[in-house]
Amino acid sequence: MRTFGGRGKGNIKRNHVTKRKSGSRKKQRQNILLFKAGIVLLVIVTLVAAAYSLSSVRGQNVADVDASQPDIDVQLLDVNPYSRPGTESDGINGIVIHYTANPGSTAQENRDYFNGLQYSHETEASSNFIIGIDGEIIQCVPTWEVAYASNDRNSDTVSIECCHPDESGRFTEQTYRSLVQLTAWLCVKFDLGPEDVIRHYDVTGKICPKYFVENEDAWETFRTDVENAMEK
Repeated sequence: MRTFGGRGKGNIKRNHVTKRKSGSRKKQRQNILLFKAGIVLLVIVTLVAAAYSLSSVRGQNVADVDASQPDIDVQLLDVNPYSRPGTESDGINGIVIHYTANPGSTAQENRDYFNGLQYSHETEASSNFIIGIDGEIIQCVPTWEVAYASNDRNSDTVSIECCHPDESGRFTEQTYRSLVQLTAWLCVKFDLGPEDVIRHYDVTGKICPKYFVENEDAWETFRTDVENAMEK
């Protein structure tokens, strides 16, 4: 009886061990499936984030932007040696894109800063146009005059400064739309092509406009959007 009972207990123990091993393998399979599902989810989230980043640079509904003259608030700087020398340009052979490098500042604030240089003598700086965070456009210097923006290309280019909300230098949708339209209009006005639209970086190597320097695909997309606007 003891022998029979002993064998019976042994069988029960072996059954428990078998069940534990089976449950362990099942749990391992579940963990592997969960891990694989997590990887797939991470890839999807990364792709969505990348698509959102690109769309936020391009702006929504940019396809409806054309090369017509945008609304421009003309607030010409006073003629002075520090921001508007009054020097006639040599003819326009390009459009140079800049960013203010002053996160959160407005187009009006940057325009007033340029105008105030005649008093502060802090530096020599200006731009033909400034685009604000809400897409507003202020003209500071006539297109037939030199602005102090693009170093060796001051005498044969039109400069556009763009405001931006944060340190990334990425433009808002409104800023981007206005930039595409203004650039396309200027290209038509001066018989230029998208290849004549350059960054400050392309003149001096300065990281300006920052987002378009650090994201080459976004820069090429911008020039394509300008070309599409010119064809409308």
